[in-house]
Amino acid sequence: MLDPQYCRQARLARDARFDGRFFTAVTSTGIYCRPICPATPPQERNVRYFESAVAAAEAGFRPCLRCRPDSAPGSPAWKGVDTTLERALRLIDGGALQQGSLSELCARLGIGDRYLRHLFHGRFGVSPKSYALYQQCLFAKQLLHQTHLPVTDVAYASGFRSLRRFNDAFKTRVGLAPRELRRRAGAPSAALSLELAYRPPYAWQTLRDFYASRAIDGLEWIDDDVYGRTITWGTTQGHFTAIHRPERHVFDVALTLNDLGSLAPIVRRIRRLLDLDADSTLIEAHLAKALPDQPLVEGLRLPGIWSPFEAGVRAILGQQVSVTAARGLTTRLVAELGETAGDIDGKPCRHFPEPATIAASPLDFLGMPDTRRQTLRRFATWHAGSEDSDDTHAWTALKGIGQWTADYAAMRGHSHPDIWLAGDLGIQKALPALHNADPQCAAPWRSYLTLQLWSH
Repeated sequence: MLDPQYCRQARLARDARFDGRFFTAVTSTGIYCRPICPATPPQERNVRYFESAVAAAEAGFRPCLRCRPDSAPGSPAWKGVDTTLERALRLIDGGALQQGSLSELCARLGIGDRYLRHLFHGRFGVSPKSYALYQQCLFAKQLLHQTHLPVTDVAYASGFRSLRRFNDAFKTRVGLAPRELRRRAGAPSAALSLELAYRPPYAWQTLRDFYASRAIDGLEWIDDDVYGRTITWGTTQGHFTAIHRPERHVFDVALTLNDLGSLAPIVRRIRRLLDLDADSTLIEAHLAKALPDQPLVEGLRLPGIWSPFEAGVRAILGQQVSVTAARGLTTRLVAELGETAGDIDGKPCRHFPEPATIAASPLDFLGMPDTRRQTLRRFATWHAGSEDSDDTHAWTALKGIGQWTADYAAMRGHSHPDIWLAGDLGIQKALPALHNADPQCAAPWRSYLTLQLWSH
């Protein structure tokens, strides 16, 4: 439950560390805002606080046009929810209710639709479909504010297959017609460039250095304030470049895609890669219990990998070799088997190889033991034919894949917050910093403890 006094102090201070953790609704105007809204703060008697934008909208408030709640960083899906709801949110955010029915979603979750409705009403006060529809509208609002995309393309990119349905849903939930909102918002600055916000602090230099030491030539590009890479989502291909703007607590992300229909899940995947929705203040206060005598890297984030499959391949190639050697092997794999992505900023680039492509190759060009080549081919073959291929728990049943490989892939391919790599050599070397403290006390943030120890 939200503490009104706690929220009041945060909104009056316009503290960016609380951005997205709650929303402020004003009864006298019917508008809800982010805690950092630049408008004159309303009187407390006219204020209500909500944990989520969808809850504020369900109570009858519309989003502010100045602070744009559609641009706020999200709250961690695992915070205060059970595993089933966490997975449901992940599937819905990935478009499960746009591409299928509620009953199909429940079948994937292994629960009844009545129970799923109960979970959503208990957490958000709305049904799963209402939650999904409002998230689509908020994403559409962000595109209308920040891009030159025509309204018909915005509707398609937001998951609507009918312009009439989009207009009706948007006007009902946002309070303005899409074209009216665009007129009020003014002309955006780029064709497909979005601002993705985060809560400070953010240890960009640490994240950048981690990516730079493992960057794959032709797949990723990195500069002082830049991270970019080629991407694939189903049949959608393209690339993105994220530029860090620390003074505004955002990344400017420019995207090039061959199909806008997958834009929403791709943007959410980019947020995961850069760990933009982490609450560093909360996490590090918890980690201080595990590292009571050690300075923590402030604002440390989990460096994600685009897909669990890519994370698994990179983990297998990294078994029993140095980071530099693993990087070399992965670079060779991408160069030999990756589909060309054309020239990006004057440099030839490629996509990460597909599972079927790796499975069909003898991998003779990789300088490593044949047993590891066979492990990689076995993993790719299984991944290409399994419906639950992203379930890293099942990977250890495959010969050659141990717990470290599965856990590393979960930590970076799923950005799981609670992975403890006890068998990792770097962790073993850093363990003295714990002074016999129990890593279990760092749960549910042991992935961040792992990174803190690596930094030591």
